[in-house]
Amino acid sequence: MTEIAQANTRTAVRRIDGVDTARGLALIGMFIAHAAPAALTPDGAELLAIADERPRLLFALTAGLALGFISGGTRPFPAAPGFAGGPARRRLRRQISIRAVILIALGLVITATLAPLVFIILDVYGVAFLVMLPLLFLPRGVALGAGIAGLAIAPGLAVVLSRQQFVADARLAGIGLPVDWFIAGAYPVIEWVPVMLIGLALARYGVGRPRVVAWTALVGAVAAMLFLPAGIALLRLGEEQQTDPSVAASSIVSFAFGESLQAVGNVGVGAFIVAASITLTALAREPVRRVASALLSPITAMGAMPFTIYTVHLVILAASIRVENGFKTDDSWPLTIGLVVGSMVFAWCWRRFVGRGPLEMAMRLAAGRTSVQG
Repeated sequence: MTEIAQANTRTAVRRIDGVDTARGLALIGMFIAHAAPAALTPDGAELLAIADERPRLLFALTAGLALGFISGGTRPFPAAPGFAGGPARRRLRRQISIRAVILIALGLVITATLAPLVFIILDVYGVAFLVMLPLLFLPRGVALGAGIAGLAIAPGLAVVLSRQQFVADARLAGIGLPVDWFIAGAYPVIEWVPVMLIGLALARYGVGRPRVVAWTALVGAVAAMLFLPAGIALLRLGEEQQTDPSVAASSIVSFAFGESLQAVGNVGVGAFIVAASITLTALAREPVRRVASALLSPITAMGAMPFTIYTVHLVILAASIRVENGFKTDDSWPLTIGLVVGSMVFAWCWRRFVGRGPLEMAMRLAAGRTSVQG
């Protein structure tokens, strides 16, 4: 059997439904962040802020898990001399590169033609995939350590760099897009890649194994409890410092440390959600697992076709733009509920009666993939 055939055999395994469930929850969070009306109270604003911040990092975490799955899971494709590492690794990198280019192109086209009133992640997602290519086969301990270290540094570094003069100069010169992709945008790659590395490492350790799930849940919960309150407190301190001229210069430090701590805490929340989803759908006792899988199946179906669901929701948002009080908006609770419920119904029916999502099938065909996973 050839190396490529062996690699395909290793990756032809059943999907981990819990990861799809977590990704589906991330999509729902995005819908709420994108379409829910602005809150009228501080408490309501904080609840909507949760939907705005954590889903994107959970999305990045599950993206890293997916890269780990398609590259062999706990048994990564074998190495060979040279940078590319052998035919199976070269083939996989080529397939991921094709996906990345398609995502970048589609993101830019949707931005230019439909112009929905939200930040679009497709092109950034594609850029992050390209950055991950040389990192795919890092030893799992190195990937995990680099991901955690990068996550602790990158969000704060992005805050500092995004306020430098070269960012404004790049935008004035009409070349701000690469700067936004990497450091200054709503979804900077400098922050996404460490989270993807953590997801990649979890896939290498075996994210479906009970011990790995237990450690993921424990570390995620501890990170959330320790770092989220500290990060939020520092961000609030930074806002207060901005209004006081005597300490305004210190606000950048507070914002930088606050963003990093908050990001670590939010990824902890995401890791806990992944662990809880896998526990409910795969590791719990049979009666619990059966009921949980049935109840969560519409969300799981959404998470199994994220490219389709996310892209269609952008089209719907663009079609929902209207003018209120002189400003463009697309926010409404009926739209939010319709996106969530409609996506679950469509995804559940499509997955049950057809299978893989339509855009996922098209992407696999374009990239030349034939294995089951990924």
